[in-house]
Amino acid sequence: MEGGGAAAVSTEKQAEAPSYTYWVRGVTQDAAPLPVPKKLTPEDLSKQSNDNSTHLGSAWNRAGTWEEKSLNKWASDRIKELLVSIGSLDFSGGKAEVSEVTKCTGDAFLVTVRNKKRVGYTYELALRVKGEWLIGSEKKTVKGHIEIEEFSLGELDDLQIQVRLSEDKDLVHEEKQRIIQDMRQFFQPLREKLHQFEQELKDR
Repeated sequence: MEGGGAAAVSTEKQAEAPSYTYWVRGVTQDAAPLPVPKKLTPEDLSKQSNDNSTHLGSAWNRAGTWEEKSLNKWASDRIKELLVSIGSLDFSGGKAEVSEVTKCTGDAFLVTVRNKKRVGYTYELALRVKGEWLIGSEKKTVKGHIEIEEFSLGELDDLQIQVRLSEDKDLVHEEKQRIIQDMRQFFQPLREKLHQFEQELKDR
């Protein structure tokens, strides 16, 4: 009797014990169906093409948030190319040309914000000028320098330049002043070339 009672109690405890269900990952009748590949129609392709054509910036930046790209290499090379292309200017007592851009320091950049393009730049320049002037009864080679103070996008109407001559002990004060005034005539062609640079930067 005692043995039979113990067996009954054990059976009742097993019946009261909590049960556990183990789920096995796999395909069942209730699982969501796998996506079916869909062939793109010509209308779908056209829409994607239009979306890409209106998007600015990198492909990874589809949201059109902040993205900045340096244009320093292009800008520096283009400024030098444009300024040297001014050619020779004729004056009443001589002529001269921009022989070299000796300083071209600054930054140029393209910023994309909310799928809108903005450009900007800041530069300082120095140029070497070489020419011939009639000094007395003979022509003399004279070298000078034009320095352009720091300027930025939209500031070309306020452009400032400084002109100085390379040391030349053979020139008297009046002759130096006359040559400096002649060299200042490079101001307008220089500003026109920088306007061209600015427009090309905006068109990028």
